Amino acid sequence: MPVGTNASVKAVSQETLRDVLDSPMVLANAYHLHLRPGEEIIAEAGGLHRFMRWERPILTDSGGYQVFSLAANRKLAEDGVRFQSHIDGSAHYFDSEAVIGIQRKLGPDIMMVFDECTSYPVSRSDAEDSMHLTHRWLERCVDAFEASSSPQGYEQFLYPIVQGSVFTDLRKASAEFISSMNLAGNAIGGLSVGEPVEQLYEMTELCCNILAHDKPRYLMGVGTPENLLRCIGLGVDMFDCVLPTRNARNGQLFTWEGIISIRNKKWERDFSSIDATGVTSASHYSKAYLRHLFIADEILGCEIATIHNLSFYLHLMRMAREKIIGGDFSVWCDEVLPKLSLKR
Repeated sequence: MPVGTNASVKAVSQETLRDVLDSPMVLANAYHLHLRPGEEIIAEAGGLHRFMRWERPILTDSGGYQVFSLAANRKLAEDGVRFQSHIDGSAHYFDSEAVIGIQRKLGPDIMMVFDECTSYPVSRSDAEDSMHLTHRWLERCVDAFEASSSPQGYEQFLYPIVQGSVFTDLRKASAEFISSMNLAGNAIGGLSVGEPVEQLYEMTELCCNILAHDKPRYLMGVGTPENLLRCIGLGVDMFDCVLPTRNARNGQLFTWEGIISIRNKKWERDFSSIDATGVTSASHYSKAYLRHLFIADEILGCEIATIHNLSFYLHLMRMAREKIIGGDFSVWCDEVLPKLSLKR
């Protein structure tokens, strides 16, 4: 899912996302949209789909991660969290009921429960306390969800989130509790926050072995092309990450032959395509031209790089799906993985 935090995937229009990239879904963030323009305005517009002119599915993150990243500007209690806006310092309050209400008004197809995302490293006792708090909030989220309905009149789905940091017993207990809620899908949170990549894979595999195989499994905030393929192999179905768009704006391109830093002088006279395979939607531009745009600080450079990276990520997912259906996913991964992280 391309990340459209503020109901906008940076440097890419909805028309490009749909008609050029054929993105099946996007993600937006309840925290950011609550702060501006506010869920009331979006509800008045008819919900996110009409507000941003996007007819395909939308998932909204609850904002839990954003709230808990404001460590110096928030106060956590059993009921919820009081925090100050990172924009203007104004005071706000999130609890399970409020977050469900906000997302109902925003009108996504999939909404996430309110959870506490621990930092890394974290003590086992703090991780356990946080996990149990997340579980109690989950139960309240489910109650609020079941007691409400979509103002837009269409069905919405609620996903719970597994927590427990990198502690095996906590992850196991959380995945079992989340599974017992029997919701439409399940998410794995609290990873890709600084832990070693080996622990990311270990915790992901543990959770996927417990979470229902006949429901979507969503790994939140991950990651590089290599991360995605390895986690698909462990059983993950859905991903979101700012990496392809954020790195694009910094001049980093993901390709089937490795990672290109397009600002490097080595590309100054390289008139070959930025994607030798020709499968991405920006492959007709040369490395030399794109480097020129970045050096000249032209906005078009960010747009082309973003389209390229999103196109690459979406093509990677389509290829993975085809290989799974064809029965040769593992063989294919062994062939492509060594190249994907090469620095060019």
